[in-house]
Amino acid sequence: MAETQTTLGKEACENCPVHHAANLLKLGVDMKDWDFVVALAGNPNTGKSTVFNALTGLRQHTGNWPGKTVTRAEGGLMYGERRYKLVDLPGTYSLLATSTDEEVARDFILFGQPDVTLVVVDATRLERNLNLVLQILEITDRVVVVLNLMDEARRHGLEIDDRRLARDLGVPVVPTSARYGEGLDLLVQTMSEVAMGQIVCKPYRIQNQPPRIRKAIRELSAEIRKAFPDLPNARWVALRLLDGDERIAEALRKGELGDLTQAPRLETPGEVAIGPETAS
Repeated sequence: MAETQTTLGKEACENCPVHHAANLLKLGVDMKDWDFVVALAGNPNTGKSTVFNALTGLRQHTGNWPGKTVTRAEGGLMYGERRYKLVDLPGTYSLLATSTDEEVARDFILFGQPDVTLVVVDATRLERNLNLVLQILEITDRVVVVLNLMDEARRHGLEIDDRRLARDLGVPVVPTSARYGEGLDLLVQTMSEVAMGQIVCKPYRIQNQPPRIRKAIRELSAEIRKAFPDLPNARWVALRLLDGDERIAEALRKGELGDLTQAPRLETPGEVAIGPETAS
């Protein structure tokens, strides 16, 4: 993977939420009194709930996702005079929608377009957890990887170069031990900087498919962009269609993907761009 490319300037974007309030309302999330929405994703048993509880404290409540029996937890926090609503997604190993939990998590990231997605990973089982990280990076570039359970990693004698991992993934990586409160201040700061546009992520995306598949992805992506010119993740939609994802095919037929369109956001002075120049 290529080295990180960084862009510096004078002032940062201070009002650039990317979420769609109407879409979030359909998903049962009311943003009326909140500035940003943050999704919390991760494999089961990564300490995701501990991170959620540590960030939101008593400012949380639970309910069900609309039309689902899956429980949804929401909470909030204040940082820098901004209000952040955190939505704890079901713990999943992938976003391939082979279960209700996976469908709920996938649809929230895709249709809700959270301003930031925190992906909690287990530092002692990093390789296994990166599968979900890479899937999320195919959908959104506004991601912070929470390298949790660092206390367990140290106990097992594991050393992780979080800066190299951040360069390789193209998104911020914050080491934490949520059960002890370690790294949470930096996590909230980084989350805010991504939400406010002060950090612009340039995520790694897998490009090593066979030439025939790459050609199909390219051509299908082009057709999707013609129909939805401002769709921010046409490549991911093409990948899912080629994989036979019926939920995405239905959203395409019904025009739901049009709700995802947004005006392109230009980088403003003061932004720090993190990410590989090219993916291989």
